[in-house]
Amino acid sequence: MRLWYSPTSPYVRKVMVTAAEKGLAARIETIAARAPENDIAARNPLGKVPTLETDDGDILYESTIICEYLDSLAGGVELYPSSGKARWQALMLQGLADGVDDAAILIRMEGRRADAEKSAWWVERQAAKVARGLDALELEAAGFGADINIGHIATACMLGFAELHDLAGDWRPGHPTLAKWYDEFCLRPSMTASDPKNA
Repeated sequence: MRLWYSPTSPYVRKVMVTAAEKGLAARIETIAARAPENDIAARNPLGKVPTLETDDGDILYESTIICEYLDSLAGGVELYPSSGKARWQALMLQGLADGVDDAAILIRMEGRRADAEKSAWWVERQAAKVARGLDALELEAAGFGADINIGHIATACMLGFAELHDLAGDWRPGHPTLAKWYDEFCLRPSMTASDPKNA
């Protein structure tokens, strides 16, 4: 398999952590999406990472789809519960974490604009989404337990991205349960191997 990627993308990291947790990391060749010779738009009309080419030559994009595909390839821990309340909780948690990522990325992109073009209103709106998302995750974190699912992976990758780019401020004091869980989750080999600070 081949994965078009950017090493700091939280969505790419979610795919890499999923692959590692499923024992599939060695089967994936990573390709730098920003390199001109690696025209990602020829494979993904959105021109976005992550984009995965399967062993059969099929092209998959969007991290939620790629991660579920990887989960289907190997046994072991089931990152996408097959049915019932556990499935919907895992998917909801993934959606919440990805939504915080979306808002954090918009804040980061706005920060790159010329000062005269920046919108404080827009940044405040996205920052409010990040804050509400973290508050919701603090409540959820009390029930995370020792199991792992795609929602946990998405949450950890989102927090790593937010810390890497200082997009959530000093979030830890107001979210002690989430911070403790995150620090423990980051000890997993799948997280240390995909840490963007090492990219």
